[in-house]
Amino acid sequence: MLSNSSVLFFLLALMGSALASHPTRPGSGDSTGVLVRKTADFKVDGAGSATHWSQTKWIYLPVLEGTGDAYATKLKVLYSATGLYFLFGCEDRQLRATIQEDFKALYKEDVVEVFLWPDVSLPIYFEYEISPLNFELPILVPNLNGRAQGWLPWYYEGKRKTQHQTRTQGGPREPMAGVKSWTAEFFIPYALLGPIVKMPPQPGEKWRANFYRIDYDQGYTTWAWQKVTVTPAKKGNFHEFDKFGTLVFE
Repeated sequence: MLSNSSVLFFLLALMGSALASHPTRPGSGDSTGVLVRKTADFKVDGAGSATHWSQTKWIYLPVLEGTGDAYATKLKVLYSATGLYFLFGCEDRQLRATIQEDFKALYKEDVVEVFLWPDVSLPIYFEYEISPLNFELPILVPNLNGRAQGWLPWYYEGKRKTQHQTRTQGGPREPMAGVKSWTAEFFIPYALLGPIVKMPPQPGEKWRANFYRIDYDQGYTTWAWQKVTVTPAKKGNFHEFDKFGTLVFE
């Protein structure tokens, strides 16, 4: 059996050989960015109660495509010496979520997602999904010539583990419950993002990123911070990482 370091070395070598033919360089999406404020570390509670959130503004996500209502969807982003914090606010009417286990296909139900691409020299990025029921899917995604495949984290414990919590407003946090909205708050440590992140971002450093939401109240509706292609099957291609926007660290 190969060791974890051997697998990572082989994977990175394979991706490096694909760079010449893969469009990994930043494109026009670089012109759309957001300033990420620095913060001291704090504990997430799912409601965004920490006063730290007052130092930054909401980012509103426009609807990408769909047949349902254009519920208001917004998020905030902060970073610290140990990781990144995210807070989503999602207007809703029903929690169309039944999966009650981590590491499952959460995107088939109501979910919010964060994609982080710190090193644009490699076609590999981190994807994080969280459902309104507070179940998560963290994966590292090699994307070789449009072929994306997620890898689950190994030794997912201690300093490598996320913090995450969700809350509902106007109803219980239960499968298929009627609500007015739900929030998701989570912390992604840099330690989990190895080997694509070697150290905390420095002031002025830029990462590529995108943020999404999927809701199934009335069929299928998606939101995206930076617009990606909607396929003939009416599904947004969230993995078009060359269209990601830019996070600029304060």
